[in-house]
Amino acid sequence: MNKIKIRKATEKDTPLIYSLIKGIAEYEKLSNKVTATEEKIRETLFGDKSYAEVIIAEYENEPVGQALFFHNYSTFLSQPGIYLEDLFVKPKFRNKGIGKELLKSLVEIAKERNCGRVEWMVLNWNKPAIDFYKSLGAVPMDKWTTYRLTSDKYENLLND
Repeated sequence: MNKIKIRKATEKDTPLIYSLIKGIAEYEKLSNKVTATEEKIRETLFGDKSYAEVIIAEYENEPVGQALFFHNYSTFLSQPGIYLEDLFVKPKFRNKGIGKELLKSLVEIAKERNCGRVEWMVLNWNKPAIDFYKSLGAVPMDKWTTYRLTSDKYENLLND
């Protein structure tokens, strides 16, 4: 019997998704950066316009992790892709194959949707995650630097 089940999240999972977001933020030492609320999650994931999707991992029928993702687009491939925003498994459930099952499910979704690639970022200090991803055949894109323009800087650009 397979102890791991992966399923698509529903609106009823909003509190769970929120708690797992707080869990990854705590693990990444970024709890002070979380401004998400259950209301905002419900609106942006399950409202009239959905901006991202979530798959939930259950271990022996207990929700223990999630992958939150959305589509991007590759001009070079002329294909959609999937960007994995968060992959998180509760610490006491790690090393049971749950993260791998979440990624396998995400790759199945990518294949079904004719996506050319699945991409994500990982913090440079997160050696366990880096080792895990490399063990699956993922390669770092070390010739690229991620840039970010946050909403508090929008007006600077717009008024320039």
